[in-house]
Amino acid sequence: MRFSVTSRLPAFPLADRMIDLKNNAQLFDEMWGHDSTLRDAYANFNNWLEVEEPARLRKKQTEAERLFRLSGITFNVYSKDDKEKETERLIPFDIIPRIISAREWSRLSTGIEQRVRAINAFLHDIYHRQEIVRSGRLPIELLTHNEAFLPKMIGVSPPGSVYTHIVGIDLIRTGPDEFFVLEDNARTPSGVSYMLENRATMLHMFPELFSQNRVQTVLNYPRQLYRSLAKCTPAQTDNQPTVAVLTPGTYNSAYYEHSFLADKMGVELVEGHDLRVVNGRVAMRTTRGYKAIDVLYRRVDDDFIDPLNFCSDSTLGVAGILDVYRAGGITIANAPGTGIADDKAIYSYMPEIIEFYTGEKPLLKNVPTWRCNEPESLSYVLENLADLVVKEVHGSGGYGMLIGPTSSKRELAHFRKKLKANPGKYIAQPMLSLSTVPTFTRAGLAPRHVDLRPFVLVSPRGVDITPGGLTRVALKKGSVVVNSSQGGGTKDTWVLED
Repeated sequence: MRFSVTSRLPAFPLADRMIDLKNNAQLFDEMWGHDSTLRDAYANFNNWLEVEEPARLRKKQTEAERLFRLSGITFNVYSKDDKEKETERLIPFDIIPRIISAREWSRLSTGIEQRVRAINAFLHDIYHRQEIVRSGRLPIELLTHNEAFLPKMIGVSPPGSVYTHIVGIDLIRTGPDEFFVLEDNARTPSGVSYMLENRATMLHMFPELFSQNRVQTVLNYPRQLYRSLAKCTPAQTDNQPTVAVLTPGTYNSAYYEHSFLADKMGVELVEGHDLRVVNGRVAMRTTRGYKAIDVLYRRVDDDFIDPLNFCSDSTLGVAGILDVYRAGGITIANAPGTGIADDKAIYSYMPEIIEFYTGEKPLLKNVPTWRCNEPESLSYVLENLADLVVKEVHGSGGYGMLIGPTSSKRELAHFRKKLKANPGKYIAQPMLSLSTVPTFTRAGLAPRHVDLRPFVLVSPRGVDITPGGLTRVALKKGSVVVNSSQGGGTKDTWVLED
């Protein structure tokens, strides 16, 4: 028994923390470290946990689920067989927080800012002079053969040269000072509403914890988001800028978040049919006629944002909005064409990208990545498929991926055929030992794997990183898949004051 609360809650045995799916190396638990010694960041929390009754914690866990249901915090899960079929689910929430020290966060935030600045510089470059290609540091094929690269954006400079106004950087931890960037989300990163609702729920249920622990706030994010967007207005904007959130509609999996953010920012939530181009500006319908929009926070993918320039049958966007954008009549956040920075093949070049644009070595590591479109890499991946994680280059949400160490021989054989048929569609990475955080289960506290998505706001005046972000947790024992669409849940993330 390891937890000091073992007389009340069953603690997880040390052996459970020793399981590594690849090489049986000891996993790192963020509360108990490698050697079952309580880590400093969790000291106050553990003192509180020692005197808590199990029955009260179970009641609080049930209450949290009730609060989430009352708030309507749901997401849509698509069927594996037919992505047109979907099921609306309540996102699971765990009441045991994930705690990060001020020192750890200082290091992380510095690395995150470096990465985000490099991504913005990269996007400006590839849509202008393409110096990184001319230098030989990035193959031109990664642009010309990439569906996320938009030739219509060539020569376009957004206000303040900001392409990625809102960024989500997915991080994993493997040791006390070992953090890796797993993915860059530069298109339309989601999950911030869960971060905010997680904190609001914890404040409501455990106010004593926040009086005992100096936890940095995240609840000012909507205000910071509005201010950041308002600083990115087109040159002709007068007085108070008009900001709106563009949503695909109620059937979108993240609709709750779209409406949540619009409400918290105090701006209009609009759909494509609410908008039209009037006198060279994008305007929204109001009870007093059409009103011009200065900044549109869009949650609609590039392909559907403008039927005149992209998918002609789209009803989700606005006909002619790209032409208005190119003329400087509106700011679109995030800018069209930023999705190429989400590309997992581009991700594999991020160390070179960071060094090229900043002149510095990356402060945050990349996960080693094999690009399956390269014959030598493909050969290695096929030979070691059972030890690797394989992902679609443009995949998201945990769909279309293979986790080799947990796959059956039949699944491996099936995926091997897919790789041979279309190798350029995939990248592969080693199976890393994600850190664990104690999580409330029916049997008591147990270790569960986690990742972290900090949210970053970018404006011409600087970079603002919300302290903490969204911790996603793999609720199934032994699972490393944290996506909510694959059965994962969320935790409140605490970043402590100095």
